[in-house]
Amino acid sequence: MAAPNNGKKRRVLIIVENLPVPFDRRVWMEATTLHAAGYEVSVICPVGKGFTTRYEVIDGIHVYRHPLPAEGNGLLGYIAEYGAALFWETVLAFRVLFTRGFDVIHACNPPDLIFLVGAIFRLLGKKFLFDHHDLCPELFETKFGHRGLQYKAMVLAERATFGLASISIATNESYKKIAIERGRMPPDKVFVVRSGPNLDKIKPGPAKPELKQGKPYLVGYVGVIGRQEGLDLLVESAAWLRAQGRDDIHYGIVGGGPELEAIQAYAAEKGVADIFTFTGRAPDALLMDMLNTADICVNPDRVDPMNDLSTMNKIMEYMALGKPIVQFEVKEGRFSAQDSSLYAAPNDPIDFARKIAELADDPEKRAAMGAFGFKRVHEHLGWEHERPKLLAAYETLFTGKPVGALQTSGA
Repeated sequence: MAAPNNGKKRRVLIIVENLPVPFDRRVWMEATTLHAAGYEVSVICPVGKGFTTRYEVIDGIHVYRHPLPAEGNGLLGYIAEYGAALFWETVLAFRVLFTRGFDVIHACNPPDLIFLVGAIFRLLGKKFLFDHHDLCPELFETKFGHRGLQYKAMVLAERATFGLASISIATNESYKKIAIERGRMPPDKVFVVRSGPNLDKIKPGPAKPELKQGKPYLVGYVGVIGRQEGLDLLVESAAWLRAQGRDDIHYGIVGGGPELEAIQAYAAEKGVADIFTFTGRAPDALLMDMLNTADICVNPDRVDPMNDLSTMNKIMEYMALGKPIVQFEVKEGRFSAQDSSLYAAPNDPIDFARKIAELADDPEKRAAMGAFGFKRVHEHLGWEHERPKLLAAYETLFTGKPVGALQTSGA
C-alpha cells in the first residue's frame, strides 16, 4: 500500500521527544516504511550522544534535532525539560511547515504533551496521529510509587491527546484497550502496530568469546537503565548465585540511562562488579556482538502497572537472535516470548537467579527455547508483519475509510 501518486505526495511530520533518531528504532522503522511507501517524511527529535547534527537528511528523511536540558528530576526539572521540548518542537514544526510542508503530525509519546503542538496545527487544517509508546500515568506511578495531582494531570493529558487524534497507534492489545476505554477512541480508529525487529538488521552472527571475560557463560541485557528496568534485581540475582558458589557467569549490560552509575555502584556494593561489564550506550556493532555471544538474555523489568502492559523491544530482539530468555511474569512479555522464555516469580531476584542457572545447566533447553523464539519472530512478530498495519492506519487517516483486514495484531 503506497501513498497515491497524483503529483502531490502525502507529507508526514513525526515528533518524538525522548530519543534521537535513528537511535529510536521504532520511530526510524516507521519513518523509513512511510518513506518507502511514497510519503515525504520529516522528523523532529532531541539531540543525543552520537546524534548532535541539528539538521541532516538520512535515507531521504529530513531530521531536525533540538537541544534539551538534562532529564527532569522533580517538578521543576520536568517543567524545564518539557517546556524546552515544546518550545523547540513548535519552532521546528513551523520551520518544516514553511519549507517542506506537512499534512499530518505523527506524535510519539512520552510525554503526553505533544498534543499542545498538534492543537496549533489542527487549527491550520493539519491531521494528528498519536503513536502510543508508553503509558505515562503508569510510568509516573511506577517511578514515584503513588498517585496524586500529577498522576491525574497525566491522565488528563493522555485523554486530551487521544481526543485530538483522528487515529491512534497502539503497540499491543493492552494499549489498544486503554485507548478505547480510557482514551475513548472508537475501536476502528485504533491500530495495533507492534515494535517488531527489523530482521534485515538484527540477525544471528558470530560470537566474540572475549566478551565472556573467561567465564563459561554470558548473560546479556540491552536497554535503558532506569528505575523501572530492574537492573538492581539482576545484580541481586548475580550476588545470590555467587554466594551459592556459582562463579561461572559473566553479565554484559549494554545501554545507558539515568540509573547507570547507581547500578554500577550497587554491583560494587554487592561484590559482583568484577563479573559485570557495563558498556553504556554503545554502537550497534558492540550491541550485536554482546547479544550474539550471550548464552542467555534477560529482561529484569519489575512487575508493575507500566511494565505488565508494555511490549519491550529487547524481548523480540533477543528472539530474533535465537536466544533463550529469563524475565519476570509480565502479561505482554509472556505474549511476545511464549515458550522462548522462563518466567520468574514477580520481582523475586532469587527465583530469577534460579531460572538463569537452570538454563545455564541445560544446553538442550536453551537451544529449543531459542529456536522457538527465532521462528515466532520470523513468522509473526518481525517488522515485515507490522508494515502493512502502519500503512493501513495512514490510509484510514487520509481517506477516512477503515482498512479492517489489516488491523489485526498478529499471533
